[in-house]
Amino acid sequence: SGVGRQYWLMKAEPESRIEKGHDIKFSIDDLAAKTKPEPWDGIRAYPARNNLRAMKKGDLAFFYHSSCKVPAIVGVMEIVEEHSPDLSAHDPSAPYHDPSSSPDNPKWSVVHVSFRQKLSTPITLKELKAWQGEKGHPLENMQMLKLARISVSKVSAEEWNFLVGEMAKNGDIIKQ
Repeated sequence: SGVGRQYWLMKAEPESRIEKGHDIKFSIDDLAAKTKPEPWDGIRAYPARNNLRAMKKGDLAFFYHSSCKVPAIVGVMEIVEEHSPDLSAHDPSAPYHDPSSSPDNPKWSVVHVSFRQKLSTPITLKELKAWQGEKGHPLENMQMLKLARISVSKVSAEEWNFLVGEMAKNGDIIKQ
């Protein structure tokens, strides 16, 4: 079997932003409203793409609201389909069209995710950074905090368990 379940953090923007005439806003509530698995598309950076390609069905990910007033972990989702080509890269009208990627040799990938739960109390970036600043803290090497611009990052089991413990203190019991 290999690694067992892996954990991730995936960023989306909950506030409207127009990119090539399309509003790219996507919040935890938008995901919760979906009736079928949602393709996590538009990833156009290699470290984030490589993380997508490493995901396995059944992995869990924190849903993180970024580029907003209070950036925070706001919920949990599950990886329900492993990576496939991101076809939006080949669509000239799509917000993240990439003319250097071709259908016969696709450069970019998507995974499909399903909503698991929304936190009643988000865990804010401010809190994450405060924990990271404590010597020997479980979050001191958290990939998202080390690589500020990465939109899909790896979360270690230790980081996941620490954060799930903090969520439980807030009354958010994460169903594993």
